[in-house]
Amino acid sequence: MLKIVRKLVQYTSSSKGAKITLAVWMIAIIALSMLAPSAKEYEVNSTEGSVKEDTPSEVAEKLLHEQFPSDDGLTALIVFHKETGLTKNDIKEIESFSKWLQSNDKPVEISNALPFHDFPNEIQAQMFSEDKSTLLFNLSLQDNVEPGESHEVLKLLEKKWSTIGSNDIQFEITGPAGIAADTISLFKNADIVLMLATVGLIFVLLIFIYRSPLLAITPLIIAGIVYGVVDRVLGILGKYDVFSIEGQATSIMLVLLFAVVTDYSLFIFSRYREELQKYESKYGAMNEAIYHVSEPIFFSGGTVVLAMISLFVTVFKPYNYFAPVFTVAVIFILLAGLTLIPALFALLGRKAFWPLIPKVNTKNKQKGKLWNWISKVVVKRPTLVSYILIVVLLVGAINVLPINFSFNLLKSFPEDISSRVGFELLEENYPAGELAPVTVLIKSNGEMEQNDEFLTNMQGIQKDIAKHSGVSSVKSIITEEMINGEEELPHNFVAESNEAIKFQFVLSMNPYDHKAIDTLHDIRNEADKLLVNNGFEKNKMEMHFAGQTASQLDVKQMNKQDMIVLFTLVVVLLTIVLGFQTRSILLPTLMMGTILLSYVATLGFSWIIFHNILGYEAISYRIPLYTFIFMVALGIDYNIMLVSRIKEFAKEYDWKEAVQKGVALTGGVISSAGLILAATFSVLITQPLQELFLFGSIMALGILLDTFIIRGFFLPAILLLTHRDK
Repeated sequence: MLKIVRKLVQYTSSSKGAKITLAVWMIAIIALSMLAPSAKEYEVNSTEGSVKEDTPSEVAEKLLHEQFPSDDGLTALIVFHKETGLTKNDIKEIESFSKWLQSNDKPVEISNALPFHDFPNEIQAQMFSEDKSTLLFNLSLQDNVEPGESHEVLKLLEKKWSTIGSNDIQFEITGPAGIAADTISLFKNADIVLMLATVGLIFVLLIFIYRSPLLAITPLIIAGIVYGVVDRVLGILGKYDVFSIEGQATSIMLVLLFAVVTDYSLFIFSRYREELQKYESKYGAMNEAIYHVSEPIFFSGGTVVLAMISLFVTVFKPYNYFAPVFTVAVIFILLAGLTLIPALFALLGRKAFWPLIPKVNTKNKQKGKLWNWISKVVVKRPTLVSYILIVVLLVGAINVLPINFSFNLLKSFPEDISSRVGFELLEENYPAGELAPVTVLIKSNGEMEQNDEFLTNMQGIQKDIAKHSGVSSVKSIITEEMINGEEELPHNFVAESNEAIKFQFVLSMNPYDHKAIDTLHDIRNEADKLLVNNGFEKNKMEMHFAGQTASQLDVKQMNKQDMIVLFTLVVVLLTIVLGFQTRSILLPTLMMGTILLSYVATLGFSWIIFHNILGYEAISYRIPLYTFIFMVALGIDYNIMLVSRIKEFAKEYDWKEAVQKGVALTGGVISSAGLILAATFSVLITQPLQELFLFGSIMALGILLDTFIIRGFFLPAILLLTHRDK
């Protein structure tokens, strides 16, 4: 395979091959731009569900729709709030709004709304918070309404309230529909902001580091071409439903693409500059440069591709939907690194380095004095360097243990966005569990005979659930009067098929808290026991649980499973690839070991900053997996570049001198690449989602740690200690 790669790069760096390579890429971008759609047209926002949609909560939701069919889709919770309390005039305004929601003038996308204005005073009074400052009622959108449409509908609701209601009444929309609409709003212009910030930052850094306008702008032009191709290829995949194109993934992909293409450009033109001092021919110099650089680029790109492909084994949709976006992107980035980048720089030749043009038989005066000094320190004191860094990294690693993880998506939203503000108002003014009750569905294998014994057994189940620690109350509870036939059963309690019943119970804590999730986990594990203990035969009845807490319980379990499977698979696959590249067992083990220690330490140091300095109580549960897949895959890139150069020098020098030369000569380019990669990931800090802020911050810290500490000091010191005989 490597022979094929080297033949390819030798062709793309030749006079004829470079022109043809550039022409092929330009034809591809022009053709795709004219004929293929953009990925933006087919982006989706993945739900927190499983790829196969077979988790217990998803099965429960399907059964609910089957047994209790409805045209209702996403629910919007309308929150009215006034610190001094809602007055009679305020209530009249809310009633006017409620009447409009029942009229023919309302948006056609609204399928159902609570008729607050038709309720008698005593029923209305029960809907207010205890201090009468807050009122909540809900409406449902049509089942087929897209997130983008829901965003427009809710904007219409806000506009209508502004014409009916008083300015001193706070009007917020939360719930699933509000969250979906706000998500659309948050990412509406995200890609434009990210692209401008990324391009601007990379350009400034390249100008500062290399002081050459062409060296600064050429990698950006290459990245733009690659992005254009990737965007259209993803658009084709989305159009024909080959894969789902996750919106958040495409935003992060943009940052990754520009950063990695720039990194590969740095690796290539840094080696190219060395060879231009030996060869008169610009094509001959590139041929020699790419011969040496192609192997580490191929293997580093290959490790990233494998890491991204590994995401396909995950069962959690947000993880799985990242796989196609990043796999396609990294494949084209790798292809560009082996074809487009060497071809374009070969065509530019020495002009690319203006005003510091390299000449034959001259040495570049700008030698990295810092990295020369670092390499000598590491070679002289490898044991001391290793011990100090192991202690420092272990301090970071230990701080992973106290990290708190949040399963509440709203906590990642900006503090002033409507869906979060509305939800927090409800938290403050209503019992916590009332925000998202748990729905219990009991399904029979056949029709249920609703006699006294059956209803008594059902009542027993409800009472047992009510007694459970963490449960506040059970709604729609069966009373003795219902059992005796003196009262009707609760509305919509029994399915039309007479094969299922449903009721709800309220938890005594926030439905997204770990305690709430653990409480439901215990109850769900006892489901069969609850049925049998209350007189139902085993295997004839099934108990299912639906709602937000049930969904988060499944998310927690999927997240745990995916982390175990993915971490194991990525470590094994990447270690094997490194084994092929280094033709060693020890080297890949050391490379992977240092990267894993760096990853864990980064999480620990990040938690110290987030918790002790910024005051965060928890971080998103997704952060460890996202940071792992990118930090490990990208961190290995720099180790591959370093080890490849050391092995190259080891053919002429003893191991100690090879390590010193490897660190000294790769230090400048790798540190520059690391700075650019860290800076581009830090662009995500500008995004409004807390999850992206945290992800960007951790990635920036981790890349800097890998670039300067692991690659600059720790790995070289370990290589010296474990290769004393060479």
